[in-house]
Amino acid sequence: MKKFIMTGAIITLLSVAIGAFGAHALADILEKNNYEAVFETGVTYQMSHGLGIILIGILMSKNLLGPVKQLKWAGNLLLLGVVLFSGSLYVLSLTGIKILGAITPFGGVSFLVGWLFLIIAAKKFAK
Repeated sequence: MKKFIMTGAIITLLSVAIGAFGAHALADILEKNNYEAVFETGVTYQMSHGLGIILIGILMSKNLLGPVKQLKWAGNLLLLGVVLFSGSLYVLSLTGIKILGAITPFGGVSFLVGWLFLIIAAKKFAK
């Protein structure tokens, strides 16, 4: 529980910092490469899935769903999704190396499967 809440909080904190850094310090690079929207998509998905990881940590508390293995899978898959999806978009937008876009769908699939595990946990263990 604590691990996911702290991890989610760190991810959302970094999302704000990366978004601000992109909007100010990297604006010229992103504009020159025409990748502002790609970078912003990475920030948006990082923020929303960081909040999802926090939610999973809260659901793992004793009073809600508990520390079921489906929630652990959900949290870890959302974290993997942030690294693969948002991470690949950040690197793509800064370097212009288009082959990195091939990594992004793996992050998207990680997000989808992570949310699916959350649905399974809620259906199976909700009181």
